[in-house]
Amino acid sequence: MNDMNLSDKDLENAVDNKAIKIEARDVQVYYGDNHAIKDVTVEIEDKTVTAFIGPSGCGKSTFLRCLNRMNDTIDICKVKGDILIDGEDIYDSRVDPVQLRAKVGMVFQKPNPFPKSIYDNVAYGPRIHGLAKNKADLDDIVERALRRGAIWDEVKDRLNGPGTGLSGGQQQRLCIARAVATEPEVLLMDEPCSALDPIATAQVEELIDELRQSYSVVIVTHSMQQAARVSQKTAFFHLGNMVEFGETGQIFTTPKDPRTESYITGRIG
Repeated sequence: MNDMNLSDKDLENAVDNKAIKIEARDVQVYYGDNHAIKDVTVEIEDKTVTAFIGPSGCGKSTFLRCLNRMNDTIDICKVKGDILIDGEDIYDSRVDPVQLRAKVGMVFQKPNPFPKSIYDNVAYGPRIHGLAKNKADLDDIVERALRRGAIWDEVKDRLNGPGTGLSGGQQQRLCIARAVATEPEVLLMDEPCSALDPIATAQVEELIDELRQSYSVVIVTHSMQQAARVSQKTAFFHLGNMVEFGETGQIFTTPKDPRTESYITGRIG
């Protein structure tokens, strides 16, 4: 029986050995003649927070938008290479981008609640994707999403009030609730705290840490401190290249590439 006993190290490795959720291979992005993303290859794990850091204009948000085909909405944008989620090519012609975006939720830099009630903001996605059989079903989905967005207790008595009437931090948590209402598997966040004050930022960061129990979370942030606080893996982008990718602690303490070190120590950026 003894050989059945796993050592602490074995258990740690078993826990650390997470499934790959997103795989990008040789991804190139062009805006007209501008080669914005060059040869990006990366594997992003499930139930992990992965941070993209780098100076403004380095390509981190552009690459993030490739992961749910948001770049499709830009006429001059062309994406080459392979991006697979659970082994499926998301750029296959048979993939419906609308269905893909239900599976890959997105939260933007500036909170952008719809000009609707708090309830309807969250119910919108489940309604259009036919996720609720009836009103009771929809009520459950809305409550569950608002709880996941860590805002239920603040809004449960004013669900018919306008989403735009909430504070900035509450609006961003409402947008996170809206993104998780369609039961996505991946959550993309493009600088989700840059418009928020320090208290609201701390609340959203705490929420991100909880969300990784259920999702693969990918966050673009201009704040290295935030990346260090919330992520387990970090990718450093510079001039359209993904220079380095690894464990967050390693990237910040012993980066392998001199460009990463220069950025982290404040010499570039």
